[in-house]
Amino acid sequence: MQHDTDLIELLKYIDPSSLDYQSWVNVGMALKHEGYSAADWDAWSMKDASRYHKDECFKKWDTFKGTGIPVTGGTIVQMAMDRGWQPMRSGGHELGWDDVINCDSDDLVILDKGWIEGKEIKEPIKWEPVKELTTYLEILFDSDENVGYVTRSWDKDGKHMPTKGCWDRTAGQLIQELQKCDGDIGAVLGDYDPEAGAWIRFNPLDGKGGKNENVTDFRYALVESDSTDPDKQNAIIRELELPVACLVYSGGKSVHAIVHIDAADYHEYRKRVDYLYTICKKNGLEVDQQNKNPSRLSRMPGVTRKGKKQFLIDTNIGKASWDEWKEWIESINDDLPDPESLEDYWNNLPDLAPPLIDGVLRQGHKMLIAGPSKAGKSFALIEMCIAIAEGQKWLDWPCTQGKVMYVNLELDRASCLHRFKDVYNELKITPKGLKNIDIWNLRGKSIPMDKLAPKLIRRASKKNYMAIIIDPIYKIITGDENSADQMANFCNQFDKVCTELGCAVIYCHHHSKGSQGGKRAMDRASGSGVFARDPDALLDLIELETSESLLEQQSNKEVCRVCLKWLKKFGKDDIPSLDDLCSQKEMLAICRAQIKPVYEDMLIEVAEVRKAVNERTAWRIEGTLREFPKFQPINAWFDYPIHKIDNSGVLKDVDPDNDQPAWKKAMTKRKDPGEKKKERKMSIETAYGACGIDEKVTVKSLGEYMGVGEKTVRRYIKEHGGFWIKEGIVGRKNE
Repeated sequence: MQHDTDLIELLKYIDPSSLDYQSWVNVGMALKHEGYSAADWDAWSMKDASRYHKDECFKKWDTFKGTGIPVTGGTIVQMAMDRGWQPMRSGGHELGWDDVINCDSDDLVILDKGWIEGKEIKEPIKWEPVKELTTYLEILFDSDENVGYVTRSWDKDGKHMPTKGCWDRTAGQLIQELQKCDGDIGAVLGDYDPEAGAWIRFNPLDGKGGKNENVTDFRYALVESDSTDPDKQNAIIRELELPVACLVYSGGKSVHAIVHIDAADYHEYRKRVDYLYTICKKNGLEVDQQNKNPSRLSRMPGVTRKGKKQFLIDTNIGKASWDEWKEWIESINDDLPDPESLEDYWNNLPDLAPPLIDGVLRQGHKMLIAGPSKAGKSFALIEMCIAIAEGQKWLDWPCTQGKVMYVNLELDRASCLHRFKDVYNELKITPKGLKNIDIWNLRGKSIPMDKLAPKLIRRASKKNYMAIIIDPIYKIITGDENSADQMANFCNQFDKVCTELGCAVIYCHHHSKGSQGGKRAMDRASGSGVFARDPDALLDLIELETSESLLEQQSNKEVCRVCLKWLKKFGKDDIPSLDDLCSQKEMLAICRAQIKPVYEDMLIEVAEVRKAVNERTAWRIEGTLREFPKFQPINAWFDYPIHKIDNSGVLKDVDPDNDQPAWKKAMTKRKDPGEKKKERKMSIETAYGACGIDEKVTVKSLGEYMGVGEKTVRRYIKEHGGFWIKEGIVGRKNE
């Protein structure tokens, strides 16, 4: 299987020892869903030496059977991004295949690189090494914090390399001893090689080592460039107003800026350093990427290197803190419009976008359809595609005709195409607008929405789509659907598609678990409330509790319809009276008498419609609209594969699924035993009357008519008491 992003590479950003059990399992499920092997999961899990058990991954792997809402590769992508990984973006102004929209190369550019003039670095005339180092320590460290430094070096291919150095002395101890050393830094820190210089770590340590895990506060980061002229580095650092605590000349070809990062932990540190380096690069400062570690060594001021001084160029320049600097950077780069005076437009208001679905959704806006499983949400979206393509009604609302793209993330290609044809046939719509429907089949190729959006825009540009329908969105969600900020970012991608293409975006989402009848429509969708509050229109489907008597009424209606159809076919439709047209018993009797040669054929269709009625479900559609007045709830039957509006009003007073426990619902539905017995007797009499004319009535024919087995027929007849059975033939006792 091919992947847009190599998930194995992303796992390098995720430390398994930092995850709880469920997050670890989610990584395994995501890898399996995306076509990786159990060995990939096992190799990564080995990094957690304290919890790793041989063969555990392989045993667990076999239990991953898939769920209705699978864990996809997007989960790993989000984990990696939370830990500092950033997707690569293409250069230039053209939108890259994997770009996040509106994050092109012009973002975060402050300086015109062609007009930057270098700022000269002046060596101090009065050289005070102890003061240089003391000032550095006082600015960067508290007196009780351990400082890491290196004065000894070794030769590697003619290059001076630092040793591990020391890390067990506090800034206060060093400052105190430096003040007594009569200018001899070597007497305090140890003699250094004047050809090599000396180094110091800019973040405090725990006194046990000089690695990343020994850093106690992720306070600063190093910005250094070996490829940019030092004077130009000095100018760019100042022009960017980097929040620099200490700016040090290295004694070589670079400037070392110790920049405020103020991160809460290592993961935040990595994300902020990546952001900092991106800003520098976009503004002409090619930062050495090897300096990202919080335990990195920097050049120590107050010593010499190959005859040149390592000294403080400046201290506390630029913005005062990371937060202040980042806010300033982004305020300069925002592309938000300026505020407008209402007075300027009061008498010349812009035109509203015309409706796409009359009374529900405007062109260029967003709509969410929410509902539980088995509500036929995908079929509803296909019905909508057809309605827009043909300029027909969708459910109860007229649609503007136009082109539509259906993004299929769930069905295999053949099933999807067959569904469209099945729905067309059931709607009895002549397919004149097939050219208006494009289907993008992406089953097995789902990627996070921020990566899907630019790919979608590339394919949809210049197609003049009136709507793009995405089904379903759980396949492309990145992150935790219960997180408001993560889901707000996810939903923003729909806005970008709407804006870039000028079309409506319509998508569906599932309900949360449990009964929904007692909730507001806006609170039924699973996950964060952002889902329900973000779109311009929300249509919510909730199932109605249909009774046996209601289904029997619907069955009676459908049987009468079939009988009338067959009578019309043979020119006998003028025989039934108005009362007859409402009674399946009377209509079947009329058909038995009037169209006897084809009566058995008709009974086959009668059995089919009875079966269909028992399989249909009832739904109430409620709406929360931003641009139109609230509509009265619409009731509909889902009669596979289409939804049919209940124009008769029989569902109007039916209550939705509620929060009663299952046993109580069963008690509510339970009928009086005498009433049930009466219904069984009636069913046998009706079936006997329908199946018999002059010919013999059999147990088999009664079972076919009633839709039950022969055993059940025999039990009903015995209970009735008015019929006899002999060798499969049934007759009345009084005949």
